[in-house]
Amino acid sequence: MKLFDLRKKKDLFHLLAMVALLCIPAILSYNSKTQLQVIRESGTLRVVTTNTHSTYFIERDKPAGFEYELVQAFADHLGVEAKFEIASNVGDVMETIQRRDAHLAAAMLTVTADRLRRFDFAPPYMYSASTVVYRITRGKEPPRSVQDMIGREVRIVANSSYEESLRRLQDQYPELSWQSSEEEATVELMEAVHQRKLDLTVLDEVSFNAQKSFFPGLNSGFTLDESQPLAWMLPPHPDESLKRALVRFFLRTETQTLIKNLKEKYFARRNQLDYFDTVTFKKDMKKRLPKLEQYFHMAEQETDIDWKLLAAIAYQESHWNPKAVSPTGVRGVMMLTRATAKEMGVKDRTDPRQSIMGGAHYLIKVMSKIPKRITGKDRFWMALAGYNVGFGHLEDARILASRAGENPDRWETVKKFLPLLTKPKYYKTVKRGYARGYEPVAYVRNIRKYIALLRWELQVNQIKKQRELEQLIEAEALQPDTPDEQTEDFPPVL
Repeated sequence: MKLFDLRKKKDLFHLLAMVALLCIPAILSYNSKTQLQVIRESGTLRVVTTNTHSTYFIERDKPAGFEYELVQAFADHLGVEAKFEIASNVGDVMETIQRRDAHLAAAMLTVTADRLRRFDFAPPYMYSASTVVYRITRGKEPPRSVQDMIGREVRIVANSSYEESLRRLQDQYPELSWQSSEEEATVELMEAVHQRKLDLTVLDEVSFNAQKSFFPGLNSGFTLDESQPLAWMLPPHPDESLKRALVRFFLRTETQTLIKNLKEKYFARRNQLDYFDTVTFKKDMKKRLPKLEQYFHMAEQETDIDWKLLAAIAYQESHWNPKAVSPTGVRGVMMLTRATAKEMGVKDRTDPRQSIMGGAHYLIKVMSKIPKRITGKDRFWMALAGYNVGFGHLEDARILASRAGENPDRWETVKKFLPLLTKPKYYKTVKRGYARGYEPVAYVRNIRKYIALLRWELQVNQIKKQRELEQLIEAEALQPDTPDEQTEDFPPVL
């Protein structure tokens, strides 16, 4: 019996050995695949990012953001689909990469010495320095050095590169102190400084410059360090095939051109209608508007939209330049997308007549998305805001207004809640998440200012013409009588 059991065990051992031998080629074949091959075969590139103005957000019901578009280009380059995971903050981004739950992190991350010890990085796509941000106040000296930060209330984003910079400086300045916040985003810290609820914050120059126009009075005091690279973060991998693919991608001329265009699209934004904008507007009224005015009048006849409103929108979009082109590919006087032009029957977006007529009819369609109970100017301003930021985000702002017990059908109310969509404690409670809520408010405000300027200039011009006419009539009245036509035909009698 024991002999039988022994023989049985030997047979089982031989069977297992044969199975193992048969599996070895498959195991070796699997192990021989590089990380890049596995990604391509799966057809998915897993990316972790954050829901912010510079990384990933929903705009006009579609994903947008500097990091989103750059990642999409890389995924297209590999021939795969990018799948995004949205982390709550920078700390969660790094934890996701540490767990290897994503192939890369695209979240405007600074390459620091501490992070290099734990992670790998793709080639940098941008450089930025940590800058100290303050509110300009009469009679109060701005911060010019680290010494000026001591004794002031300073709050920064937790787990940020700024925190690493401050820790290094603390060795030299032991009295330097600050608070780290996991709840507040960049915009919230800027707003706190703007409202004088906080003395100072520290941001990267790129983020500050992209949003400072929405907070007049904020300024950069000094930088804590030299410009540092921003790059995608990767978990270390033995074969480095993905990293090599990233190097090739960033070396491409097409990629460098894309980065340049994306910088202009997402970080070169201006808001305020200042003195120079007003002067430029007046010049353009004299030189550019006369060539387009007839088309605005034609559009008014077809749509019943005041031609001055259409002209103001057109100026906000293109400064009345029929050849205008943006980095996103929209073009013409009304800056129509290719899809919108096709929908409106516009064959040539650079033809001013087609562009203005197409834009006017599209505005009618845009206004139809606003609930019918909202009427008058409220309906028009909300339509413009929805067109700018997306109707989903407009609806989220109206929901926030309702929750606060305010009227969601009034533009003056809704425009107070749109900026809240930049703050996690608000945008995490609504369906579509983060939105650049300050931009639609500025967009509508600028258009309203252009309308007011246009009406004022038209009135001034009308008064000037009336005065010139009166002066001409008065001058003619003072002239001696001229001979009538009959006597003029003959030589004077001597």
